[in-house]
Amino acid sequence: MIQSMTAFARGQKQGQWGHAICEVRTVNHRYLELGIRLPDTLHALEIPMRELIRHYVRRGKVECHLRYQSGDVIGAEMTINTHLAKQLCQANDTIANLLTHAAPVSSMDMLHWPGILQIAEVDLELIQDEVLQVLEKTLQDLIDARLREGHELRQLFLQRLESMKAELMKVRQRMPEIYKEQRARLVARFSEAQLVLDSARFEQELVMFAQKIDVTEEIERLDAHISEIRRVLKQGGVVGRRLDFLMQELHREANTLGAKSVDVDTTRASVELKVLIEQMREQVQNIE
Repeated sequence: MIQSMTAFARGQKQGQWGHAICEVRTVNHRYLELGIRLPDTLHALEIPMRELIRHYVRRGKVECHLRYQSGDVIGAEMTINTHLAKQLCQANDTIANLLTHAAPVSSMDMLHWPGILQIAEVDLELIQDEVLQVLEKTLQDLIDARLREGHELRQLFLQRLESMKAELMKVRQRMPEIYKEQRARLVARFSEAQLVLDSARFEQELVMFAQKIDVTEEIERLDAHISEIRRVLKQGGVVGRRLDFLMQELHREANTLGAKSVDVDTTRASVELKVLIEQMREQVQNIE
């Protein structure tokens, strides 16, 4: 199965150890780029979280946000740095005596001062497994979402490929008629100009012209690329870059087909092929 790089998942878990909420969002990117936001007390968990994310996600820009509230069992109590608070009060009194109309300082103002309110460090050994379980469950939900969208994209690709095969069939069936029409047109031009035809030279020129407008090779290469895309879609896995390369090859062959065209139907088929390829190319950018 192929995966889309665009998805979102949210997970949470609660117990005596605390309450954790994890949100993971992924968007398309050329490589794997991880961005993790954690509470200050849990920064030590960043490395194991990165390793866990890499196990599930191979490509894309990943934004992981973890919120955590400690529980009673952790014992993360808040304390007041009374020594620092007394120094701040003394400094405030000194400054107030220097000012004519000093504004009063509230207790909340004091609590906002860095270092006044101290929170005991969280014992990571007690919560690491719990937090990683929350993250893993969220990543599993994320992969499920990516697979669902990947399935939809796969169906879109297969439909476009079928349409491309139909256009190629039209061109393949039209080619003998094009040769006959071009031959008749050349004969008519010689007749209008009242020129005597050298049959050998005429046949030689006609062969050269047929080789110039022959698109059999382009059709065969387009068929081969379509077969390869179907094989890659069936194989699944991390195939986004390979599909992107194949889209470039399809577009190049469709351009050559249009450049060689001397018929309205062939030109129309070339344009339709490029439209279908462009529709797939836009969506390929979202494939892992």
